[in-house]
Amino acid sequence: MSSPTVGDHVVSRLGLWGAHRFYGYPGDGIGGVVSAIGRAVEAGDAEFVQVRHEETAGFAATADVKYGGSPLGVAVVTSGPGAVHVLNGLYDAKLDHVPVVALVGQTASNALGTSYYQELDLVRLYSDVAGEFVFQVTRPDQVQHVVDRAARTALERRTVTAVVLPSDVQDADAVVEVPQGHGYTHTSAVPGSLPGTPRTEALAQAAEVLRSGRKVAILAGAGALSATEELTAVADRLGAGVAKALLGKTVLDDRLDWVTGAIGLLGTRPSYDLMRQCDVLLMVGTTMPYSEYYPAPGQARAVQIDVDGTRCGLRYPTEVNLVGDARETLAALLPLLEGADPDPSWREDIARWNHAWDAWGAERAQAEANPLNPELVVRGLSDRLADDHQVAVDCGTVTSWFARDLDLRPGMTASLSGTLLSMGGGLPYAIAAKQAHPDRPVLALLGDGAMQMNGLSELVTVAQRWRTWADPRFVVVVMNNRQLSFVAWEARAMQGEVPFDAAMDVPDVPYAGWAELLGLAGRRVEGPEGLDEVLTAAMGADRPFVLDAVVDPNVPMIPPHVSLDQVVSTAKATVKAGLHGDPAAREIVVEGVRETVGAAARAVRDRVRRSE
Repeated sequence: MSSPTVGDHVVSRLGLWGAHRFYGYPGDGIGGVVSAIGRAVEAGDAEFVQVRHEETAGFAATADVKYGGSPLGVAVVTSGPGAVHVLNGLYDAKLDHVPVVALVGQTASNALGTSYYQELDLVRLYSDVAGEFVFQVTRPDQVQHVVDRAARTALERRTVTAVVLPSDVQDADAVVEVPQGHGYTHTSAVPGSLPGTPRTEALAQAAEVLRSGRKVAILAGAGALSATEELTAVADRLGAGVAKALLGKTVLDDRLDWVTGAIGLLGTRPSYDLMRQCDVLLMVGTTMPYSEYYPAPGQARAVQIDVDGTRCGLRYPTEVNLVGDARETLAALLPLLEGADPDPSWREDIARWNHAWDAWGAERAQAEANPLNPELVVRGLSDRLADDHQVAVDCGTVTSWFARDLDLRPGMTASLSGTLLSMGGGLPYAIAAKQAHPDRPVLALLGDGAMQMNGLSELVTVAQRWRTWADPRFVVVVMNNRQLSFVAWEARAMQGEVPFDAAMDVPDVPYAGWAELLGLAGRRVEGPEGLDEVLTAAMGADRPFVLDAVVDPNVPMIPPHVSLDQVVSTAKATVKAGLHGDPAAREIVVEGVRETVGAAARAVRDRVRRSE
């Protein structure tokens, strides 16, 4: 048997850290590592998922951790262009605090410094995205220390690290046992203990602040996802309402009367009202950045819980910051909250806001659109989700419909590029979710721009791998509005400009037909007729299914704090102020009226009828 190579050593050492799944694309610059992964695959010790582009390798490695597939994501890319391509996906991990190690190929050692093909200064290039630890290996006896430090740093700091490997070093004989001598270091491949609970005095201070509230609001984010039971108990003890940051959407059931759903620009009116009327705020595992959606400064006393103390007090002036694991910290707080005296009308108000919002949302979804209302599609999907569904979402107008119209609950998982807000991550996320849990159904929600950016190519990856999945249910919904509609809305709202066709138009592509060419299933829907039948067929299909939903780009994304009168007035004023040249201007006004005044009036009418 031949001696293990440096590539073998890298792969086996990462395995000790729980990293057995590698997302990447081969090339001669990373060939030694890819060959080593191949040997590990043959031995049953690893899995390699070949994606169509290095950027999606970064997205998928990030999502592998988010969906619970691995404790540590790994992206494997070649030198030069491969190292550049993967950066966007790695920045997604960095900004969402996900531990990922990038294994990056490099020009052979003897050619470094000669302006050789594909030679880049990768340590400098990666000094930001992998700023906590990036190292170029030059000797086999460095591997053990470098891999351990990269893995440990990524896990402890919840960030991206990078190991740069010249191609000749990858094929060199491994030094598995580092000598005991001057200048050598010995390391451990054992993760640190998980964050625990804050000190007793800090817990007592936090409890005093929380008990003082009569109208307590909780904002929960991704850091609270493992603390559903504890968060529920604390919310009940305080009589609190709970809003959820986008990455924390599955922490609590969206259907609960005291859960107001998403917050922020794409959030709900009840979440906005919750923050504007509370007197105490508890933030759990979130740094949601939209400051205008927090309580007004000085309005509420505030406590924050986070595993990273550097993220405490970033968004709102907190009185007490509790640094620790959300689940353990909430459990430790609960007995200290005895004696809390919430206003009994607070949750009644929240329930009333929620019921009004839900009624309005149902009416908005039924509003006439040309040709199909996107909210009707998403609400139809919501009714068909299984208890263990995994949801992947891209960035754009589809994010708004996901945040407001898709009811999720604990047991499900859902994620997206939450802070980088990058288009193109939706289908790589869905693939990673399925590879992590091949026995669970997956729903991917994408706009047509994102589908054309990465989705069409990664659908090839789906076609390549779906027969290995225990459960073939994998539904890709493309919101086909033939436009970069979120960008178009931003142009109208922020720049006061008419979106011009060359920048905003997206070609109408037969997405379902492309799926069928790949041996998958697909249907195109161009109106509400037959939608229910197609949704049912898609969610129960015996192979991956692409739903090409031709939707209206002019259905407005209404900010939650804007009144009905303001929406209509703004739309009319927009046209008068200079958008009369916008071919969509009339439709925008019509849709604005229909989605606000019309839907709200119908919702009120129906509530009155039910009360009679």
